[in-house]
Amino acid sequence: MKIRVLGINHNTAPLEVRERFAIAESRLPDALQRLCALPDVEESIIVSTCNRVELIVAQKTGLADIRSFLQDYFQMETRQFEPHLYEYRDEEAVRHLFRVAASLDSLVVGEAQILGQVKEAYATGRAVGTVHGSLEGLMTRAFAVAKRVRTETAIGSSSVSVASVAVELAKKIFGTLQGKNVYLVGAGKMSELAARHLIAHGAGSIFVANRTYERAEALARKFNGQAIRFDALYDAAATADIVITSTGAPVHIFKKEHCERFLAKRKSRPMFFIDIAVPRDVAPECNKLDGIFVYDIDDLQQVVSSHVADRRKEAEHAEAIVQEEVQRFQSRLQMLDVVPTIVSLQDHLETIRQAEIDRVRGRMGKLSPEQELAMDALTKGIINKIMHTPITTLKSAARAPESTTVVDLVRKLFNLHEVSVTLNQPTRIEPPQDSSTEPVTASAPQERR
Repeated sequence: MKIRVLGINHNTAPLEVRERFAIAESRLPDALQRLCALPDVEESIIVSTCNRVELIVAQKTGLADIRSFLQDYFQMETRQFEPHLYEYRDEEAVRHLFRVAASLDSLVVGEAQILGQVKEAYATGRAVGTVHGSLEGLMTRAFAVAKRVRTETAIGSSSVSVASVAVELAKKIFGTLQGKNVYLVGAGKMSELAARHLIAHGAGSIFVANRTYERAEALARKFNGQAIRFDALYDAAATADIVITSTGAPVHIFKKEHCERFLAKRKSRPMFFIDIAVPRDVAPECNKLDGIFVYDIDDLQQVVSSHVADRRKEAEHAEAIVQEEVQRFQSRLQMLDVVPTIVSLQDHLETIRQAEIDRVRGRMGKLSPEQELAMDALTKGIINKIMHTPITTLKSAARAPESTTVVDLVRKLFNLHEVSVTLNQPTRIEPPQDSSTEPVTASAPQERR
């Protein structure tokens, strides 16, 4: 199975491009099924966050036209997005996914939110049925690598997130958050995280608006704030000094005419928007109004840069861990290439052994228990000696460039049938008992549903 990643992120595409690729959570199941319906695509995961949209697929041959999915799903010509795309295959794809899960590819290196977002994408894929084998093993390993990076390095110390950076930016604009009214538009995880940081820095009243009023109430209750019904969104906004908005709306919620009305009600007192939504909630034209200050997620990069130097050494340590884990994972994959042949060889020779025992038993008549045990031990010993050299050769070849040639030769010599093996269900292949061959950890064959 071949692994492939195709995507855009904050390093390759500006916000105005990324927001065109954002896939709402409610649309992910359909997108996953359409992606998995492409010829040659066996499994799929889609990671869609404010800073990246990535298609992760497992393919038989690696020839699937994933770009056609982007073109059809987003109704865009390839030339419009091709300059912003990056693509990784096989080992490089594994390395990229490990780095993403470990927050080494994030806007804020070391932030914790990306791991949760990747886990949610994986869970959605499993629920929809587009993750069931190779990607399951790969993502499980990616989560383990992320945990190891967190445990063995201090990359997550003094944790910084998009929300905390946004609050830091607000402090730089206002000097202090003491007594400032804050309006949270959207009651998701990002809004809750922003609220915690704001309160910690002395913010005054907090108002929360959300399309689902019950969620707004629940979040407001946590911080002794006030919930606002979404149909009263604009009426309450003028009282806010700081608006942090992070909804999943497909169009701008705050337009130029709205901000003009806010300024009139506020008697031109400044109003600060931190728009951490993708697509953006605040129209760019609002920033042209005197007294309205709009910062989107790309603007946060300026604040992020101040944290990079402190984490560089820890990031280098984390990169070394990722490299080690990639090599370990690739070695496992190489071993899996020969495991089906070993399994087939064992099954083939065991079938021959049992058939010969049955044939001889018919001529010899009833045997005593001792004779049965002796015959079983004798035939197993012969089979073990026959298997020893092929298995040892296959395991050694798994780490060498000529592995495919050796596997093909063994299969032809013994006329073996194909056996399917995946990463996600460990099992053991026992070596001949009188050999020095060590057990091979592999995966049991699975039926596809």
